Amino acid sequence: MIAIEVYQAVIAVPTGKIGIRMAGEAVSELNYLPANAPELPPADAGIQAVVVQLQAYFRDPRSPFTVALAPRGTVFQQRVWQALEAIPPGTVLTYGELATRLGTAARAIGGACRSNPIPIFIPCHRVVAQQGLGGYAGEITGDPLGIKRWLLRHEGVDTVTG
Repeated sequence: MIAIEVYQAVIAVPTGKIGIRMAGEAVSELNYLPANAPELPPADAGIQAVVVQLQAYFRDPRSPFTVALAPRGTVFQQRVWQALEAIPPGTVLTYGELATRLGTAARAIGGACRSNPIPIFIPCHRVVAQQGLGGYAGEITGDPLGIKRWLLRHEGVDTVTG
């Protein structure tokens, strides 16, 4: 049984189910949940606004996100996550390209992406390996890569393989 009570909402999206956690009025966590997770309607107007923006993204990947985000992480992770937010839909960078921009190593970028608590809003799916897709949500095979592939195709990127 999935403990949905830890979320302020659980919604169905084209990639499966998503659980959303808030810290006050800001999104603090977004988790991919198993398909059998029960849906949970938004608890209040603040989380309803988050759900509306996610639904808008799944209709049109260029729909902007304006909800407040409150990801918890190190200073370095926060710096990488801010850089990820600046990557427009339909654009991909390699871990190495982003590392060069930030003056760090590709492996460090991968670690920050792996620790991203708010995927989609902080679009770590837009960072790929030099040769192929790379990882997603800390995984290099299975459903997470299928989600990454789907998100990239949704945004008009279909040249990445892996």
